[in-house]
Amino acid sequence: MSIDAIMTVAPVIPVLVLDGSHDPAELAAALVEAGLPVIEVTLRTTDALDAIRAMADVPGAIVGAGTVLNEAQLDDAVAAGAGFIVSPGLTERLAGAAASAEIPFLPGVATASDIMRGLDLGLDRFKFFPAQAAGGIPAVKALSAPFAGVRFCPTGGITGENAREWLAVDAVACVGGSWIVPKGATLGEVATIARSARASLRGD
Repeated sequence: MSIDAIMTVAPVIPVLVLDGSHDPAELAAALVEAGLPVIEVTLRTTDALDAIRAMADVPGAIVGAGTVLNEAQLDDAVAAGAGFIVSPGLTERLAGAAASAEIPFLPGVATASDIMRGLDLGLDRFKFFPAQAAGGIPAVKALSAPFAGVRFCPTGGITGENAREWLAVDAVACVGGSWIVPKGATLGEVATIARSARASLRGD
C-alpha cells in the first residue's frame, strides 16, 4: 500500500506506546475488529519490535513503526514486519533509507521549510507534529494554503474531543492519537473507544 492509501483507511491511526499491559496480537485484533486497522507502534519501549512482529501477523492489521529516528531503527522495524514508517522529523538520510527499502514513509513536519524539503525528496504526505504545540488547526490551514496536494496526519495533542475539528480541514487525511488506547484501559474499553471514534469521525 502507498502511504496515501494507508492514511485514508480510517480517520484515526492509534499511536501506541506499549508497556506490556496488553497482548499485542489481541490488541491489534481488537482494533481491527473495531474498524481502526492502521496501527502505529512507537519505538519508545523495549517491547515495540516484538509487538510489531506479533501484530503484523493479525489478519487485517496494517502495522507501522513510529518514532523512527535513523536508518538502523528503520531496518529493525522493516525486519520486524512493519508495513510503514513514521518519524517525528525529516532527514534526507532517513527518507533515502525508506525509499531504498521501498516502504511507505510518513515523516514529521512543522514548518514550510520542512514541507519544501520533503517535496524536494518526492514526498507529499506528512505527519504534522507536534500538532497542537506547532500552532494547532490555524497552523495546518496556513501551511496547506501554498502547498496544493499535500496532505497531513496531525499527531500530538489530538483527542476524542478535538479530532473532528482537525478532520474537517481539507488538507487533513487522518489524525494520529494515543487516546484510542489510554493507559490502564482493558481490551473491551479500547474496542469501545475505537468503535466510537470510527463511527463519530467518519459518520459511519
